[in-house]
Amino acid sequence: QVQLVESGGGLVQAGGSLRLSCAASGRTFSSYEMGWFRQAPGKEREFVAGISRGGAGTYYEDSLKGRFTISRDNAKNTVYLQMNSLKPEDTAVYYCAAELSGRWYPKVANEYDRWGQGTQVTVSS
Repeated sequence: QVQLVESGGGLVQAGGSLRLSCAASGRTFSSYEMGWFRQAPGKEREFVAGISRGGAGTYYEDSLKGRFTISRDNAKNTVYLQMNSLKPEDTAVYYCAAELSGRWYPKVANEYDRWGQGTQVTVSS
């Protein structure tokens, strides 16, 4: 059973940076496509970034390119989200997710099979 645990959220001023981490259980982490999503109050969960199994391929929500960077360390069973130049509109609960079924470059929430509990990111103006 794959379990995901996010960490690294918190309160930051606009223009600041945060690095989120997501630690995964299991021995086959390198076979999972991984993604980050976020959900702000009253809004639907939205795709942020994804990364291929080996880490060579990354893909982003277009509006976040250049500010957010996803990466992974398969030796540590961990995926990261580096967030720079944060804005108040980035305030949300951030979730990592694992895709276990072999899809390529999933960007829709229902294409992912396992989810973490989320970590709150709050950006003050």
